Amino acid sequence: MSRAGQQEEDKVPSVIVLPRRTLVVLCGPAGSGKSTFAGRLIETHKDKGFKATMIVSSDYCRALVSDDETNQQVNRDTFDLFHYIIHKRMFQQRFTIADSTALQPDARRRLLDVAQRHYYQTCLLVFNISLETCRQRDQARERMVGEQVIVYHMGLLQRTLRDIANEGWGQIHILGEQDMDLDIEISAN
Repeated sequence: MSRAGQQEEDKVPSVIVLPRRTLVVLCGPAGSGKSTFAGRLIETHKDKGFKATMIVSSDYCRALVSDDETNQQVNRDTFDLFHYIIHKRMFQQRFTIADSTALQPDARRRLLDVAQRHYYQTCLLVFNISLETCRQRDQARERMVGEQVIVYHMGLLQRTLRDIANEGWGQIHILGEQDMDLDIEISAN
């Protein structure tokens, strides 16, 4: 497990090379930069075949279901669709980035289970970003979730950081604010 601020061998690398058959799971509080990170990654590597469709976003699935990315009343349908798309992408052997908070153990377990069913590698990227930064980012965006939700997410993040080493992830990288330029490459095999 690589973690920012740890000993040299535990630091987050500047580049992670992953097989094409990998599920990358973004995990972190609202406002931590998960979607921005994924979007930048796609934009940076368009010339290498990275496509926006590699990202399966729970917010986008929520919008598909209800025309509103913030509608929490449709969570069950949202995540049914989210997991269905991920399953279908894996069936087609597509590199996939799951963009949701993934702060609940059951949410991460369900993603691990689908990856294992398809014999996929797994990589968990945990966005360990400060409460203040998440608040600022939330206030700057059009669809704010609010401070109460972010504080709740921060509590879940602390539990996540404590528990993830025993969950069965192939790779785990804990990203701090200084690690947002992390790059991902897809290996030929």
